[in-house]
Amino acid sequence: MSEPLNLQGDVVELLEALIDIESVSGDEGVIANRIEASLRPYAHLETIRDGNVVVARTRLGRAERVVIAGHIDTVPIAANVPSWRTGSGDETVVWGRGSCDMKGGVAVQLAAAAALTAPRRDVTWIFYDNEEVEESRNGLARIARERPELLEASFAVLCEPSNAGIEGGCQGTMRVIVELAGVAAHSARSWKGHNAIHDAGEVLRRLTDYRAAEVEVDGLRYREGLNAVGITGGIAGNVIPDRCRIEVNYRFAPDKDAAAAEAHLREVFDGFDLEVTDVAEGARPGLDRPAAAEFAAAVGGEPTAKFGWTDVARFAGLGVPAVNFGPGDPNKAHADDEFCPAADVHRCHEALLRWLG
Repeated sequence: MSEPLNLQGDVVELLEALIDIESVSGDEGVIANRIEASLRPYAHLETIRDGNVVVARTRLGRAERVVIAGHIDTVPIAANVPSWRTGSGDETVVWGRGSCDMKGGVAVQLAAAAALTAPRRDVTWIFYDNEEVEESRNGLARIARERPELLEASFAVLCEPSNAGIEGGCQGTMRVIVELAGVAAHSARSWKGHNAIHDAGEVLRRLTDYRAAEVEVDGLRYREGLNAVGITGGIAGNVIPDRCRIEVNYRFAPDKDAAAAEAHLREVFDGFDLEVTDVAEGARPGLDRPAAAEFAAAVGGEPTAKFGWTDVARFAGLGVPAVNFGPGDPNKAHADDEFCPAADVHRCHEALLRWLG
């Protein structure tokens, strides 16, 4: 039996203990074992283990259920485990891999799950693996496919770092390839061919002239973005290139689905061949739902739009509105000098207790 973590002590010390358990994506067995061992003794929780996903939920017959989720894996270690701290009191900062993304959020979840023995809403706490790697391995995605009943709720919170403020929903993302075709020829006789790279000028001009929309969704303003993120072409220094490929990334507001996003790109690049290579739809924040409104009141501050894609979109795909809310600055995620302020950890923990207690 794995050694349980102390879920009723200081939540910042719990964060340090979690950082000290290495859990790079694909190697989450040890941390999942310890989380499971920590939750099973609590009689108010039904604890379920599915692979390296741990689910703990109340079964109190409340009128409403919410999901609070967080991933337990990290990107690779960079001489930043075990954890360390600087400062003291309200100025304490915890350093180490995963401190920000997102063991600070996991510590908050675990401490709140233990403390909330009779929450006003039924709660499903989810701790999942393989978030930092390809979609096919994502533990939350697998649960959504294989056991969607575990994700049933009226509202969800993903404890990703958000500076201890509410970031509603998330943007969608689409990547496309603009394919340009020419005619190969010897560069000494360039007039015999057609240079596909030169044709890229018109595509790049359209991108330069493009003005990204700002779209309001459920009271939050999302700023879209359309950018070239890669370009390839040419096979040799003496050959006129007959192919050029420009990779474009579109970050779109959650008022659009994938079909609408693709239609917009085909309009922008009218006359060019497009191939969609990757797409993930965004998520509406649903801040008009009663549970969400009470959550916002408990947290305080002004909710903002999430710029980027997170797993809240998986809940949106199931018809569950969701927000991001967790300790730490998302700009420090994956950085070698990753850190999380202790004040953020306490603020998030206290907010969950106010909302659900």
